[in-house]
Amino acid sequence: MNLFQNAKFFTTVNHLKDLPDTVAEIAFVGRSNAGKSSAINTLCNHVRLAYVSKTPGRTQHINFFELTNGSFMVDLPGYGYAQVPEAIRAHWVQLLGSYLQTRRQLAGLILIMDARHPLKDLDVKMLDFFAETKRPVHILLSKSDKLSKNEQFKTLAAVKKALEPFQTRQTVSVQLFSSLKKQGVEEVNRVVAQWFASLESVG
Repeated sequence: MNLFQNAKFFTTVNHLKDLPDTVAEIAFVGRSNAGKSSAINTLCNHVRLAYVSKTPGRTQHINFFELTNGSFMVDLPGYGYAQVPEAIRAHWVQLLGSYLQTRRQLAGLILIMDARHPLKDLDVKMLDFFAETKRPVHILLSKSDKLSKNEQFKTLAAVKKALEPFQTRQTVSVQLFSSLKKQGVEEVNRVVAQWFASLESVG
């Protein structure tokens, strides 16, 4: 079952006080040029559910999409190289950080990294920051079609090795993903379904 199939836009939020009352959520985050919007569109089998732009940083708010099981997918602002005024950037950082640290409905975080440039400094900082919540992280190594099969294997192995120190604080998993080839969709679904089931058992 594809949890993301037929996902529908629900609302957009620019302040924490406006967050909707939901049962469970999973959030997507990544550097501004990592392919986050493309990954969301591929998972949902929808061409323009999340806006894809050649200009990084188009996602300036927290966008909620309702899934078929009644839970929600949350598209968070990209971090990194967006050309925006400093005041807006500071607001993003506060909004993003507060959401990730305090949102009790958050079952886990999907972290998008370009397979050609994984674990950049900001990605590591995001892992460190989110580790305090003890919630799971699943990393999508996007644009993996840009690598040869041998390069994919080596990159996946290297990232898994680099993630070992984080495993003492939280569950961190990783997979290859390609929006172009629609590679890895089933694996994301399995991971997210387990997260939602775990949240239900706790609740």
